[in-house]
Amino acid sequence: MKPKPFRPEAYGEKGPYVRDAKTGLVWHRCGNRTLYADTDRSSVVYHANYLRYFELGRASLMRDAAYPYREIEADGYVYPIVEMGIRFQEPLRYDDPMWIHTRPAELERVRLRFDYIITHAETGADVCRGFTLHCALNARGIPVAVDPKTVQLWKTFPNP
Repeated sequence: MKPKPFRPEAYGEKGPYVRDAKTGLVWHRCGNRTLYADTDRSSVVYHANYLRYFELGRASLMRDAAYPYREIEADGYVYPIVEMGIRFQEPLRYDDPMWIHTRPAELERVRLRFDYIITHAETGADVCRGFTLHCALNARGIPVAVDPKTVQLWKTFPNP
C-alpha cells in the first residue's frame, strides 16, 4: 500500500525547509543528483545507495541547524545506526535530480530517529521513505544520554 503523496510547499523565508501540505510536518530539504556510480546493472540506483542519500540529508540538516557531526564528535558523542528501514516506491536512474527530505522524529533517553522522504526533483514522485534509528555513545562506545544540543534541536525543530 502506497503512503499518501508527499506534497512539499514553501515554509518560512527562503531556506532549506518545506512543509508537507497534507500533514503539516516540516522537513529539511537538500538536493542531490544521481551519479553513474550509484546505479546497478539494471540502470537504477542500487538499493544500498539510498542509505548514503539518507546520510547526506541527516548531515545537511545537522549542519544547517548549526550543529555539524564534526562538532558532535568533538563533544565526545557518536551516533551509530542501530536500525533502519526503507520502503521503495519509484526508482531513480542515472543523472536524476532528487530532493532528500529529513526530519527529527522520535527522541528517547539514549536513542533518536530520523525520518526521510526522497522525491524526484523534476516530477515530484515519491522515490522512497525510510528511517534511521541511532544510539548515543560516548567516545569509549558506552551508551549515554543523547547530548543536550541534539535534544534542543529535537525540541525546537518546527512542528505543526
